[in-house]
Amino acid sequence: MTHPATPTFTLDELAERLGARLVGDGSRQVRGLATLKEAQPDQVAFVANRSYVKDLAKTRAGAVLLHPEHAADCSVPRLELDNPYLGYAHLSQLFDPMLAASPGGIHSSAVVAEDVALGERVEVGPNAVIEAGVVLGDDVVVGAGCVIGAGARIGSGSRLHPNATVCHGVIIGARAILHSGCVIGGDGFGFAHDGSRWHKIAQLGGVVLGDDVEVGSCSSIDRGALEDTVIGNDVKIDSQVQIAHNVHIGDHSALAGCVGIAGSTHVGKNCMLGGGVGLSGHLTICDGVHVTGMSLVTNSIHEPGVYSSGTGAMSNGQWRKNAVRFKQLDDMARRLARLEKRSQQG
Repeated sequence: MTHPATPTFTLDELAERLGARLVGDGSRQVRGLATLKEAQPDQVAFVANRSYVKDLAKTRAGAVLLHPEHAADCSVPRLELDNPYLGYAHLSQLFDPMLAASPGGIHSSAVVAEDVALGERVEVGPNAVIEAGVVLGDDVVVGAGCVIGAGARIGSGSRLHPNATVCHGVIIGARAILHSGCVIGGDGFGFAHDGSRWHKIAQLGGVVLGDDVEVGSCSSIDRGALEDTVIGNDVKIDSQVQIAHNVHIGDHSALAGCVGIAGSTHVGKNCMLGGGVGLSGHLTICDGVHVTGMSLVTNSIHEPGVYSSGTGAMSNGQWRKNAVRFKQLDDMARRLARLEKRSQQG
């Protein structure tokens, strides 16, 4: 179960795949990607940020992917696209050997239940465990040490990196990517207190992931208490993210590292949550909301836009002064209201 070497392409082939305009020798072969400063003649570089245009004149790249407005600064063959960063994303997949088609095969040390339904070209790595009733679609790759619980279903083209865990009954769509250490379908945080101790509430729901979902390393998506936790299509989840039971996340949303979402909160489509954002439970976040990093959201958001909370870093001395002023704000507001009232009466 070895992976193939990185493939080689001509510039003509890349231009056709990207829909780019090629200026230069289309027969030139390239076999990888690199930065403008580091690229060699058999590699492609790209410019998606104006601050790097200055490096174009000295690059040794075999070709550069760029916006037509920067063409005059480029002395090597170029691939012109209106969205070079999107083009770079497509190129990165072409040159990634891990995304090549799997040769298939079950490692001798893997434990696979007799009734597991395997699609074509499924690959199961060393020491993986696949329990009863699991269904794996075509071209699924299960990395070393992964565990897939009873009755789970994983759609075609999905890849589980080593030591990912998919718990019982979880449903995962096509082309999902689950990185190492993530847990999909662990128990939600549900307990009842009798006045002296906690009693566990069995989590009877599941988790449903749509198509093209990616979950980062060591992230957790908890199963629902009664109904399912639902992650929509094309949702991208970074590493060390916690999604609690019965959360719903709409299509095409993206969550950066260390986001935490409490139970039963609904996040709309095309939302972006910056690193370290926290959402309280039972909230509704409408479509098209962008919450900046380290913000805490405690109320529902019903209008699309950019939202922030907290204060930026400052010297400790300045922060201590401001902290004192924060405590005085309520009194200051009352005094200001009294002054306004007097001025209106006068």
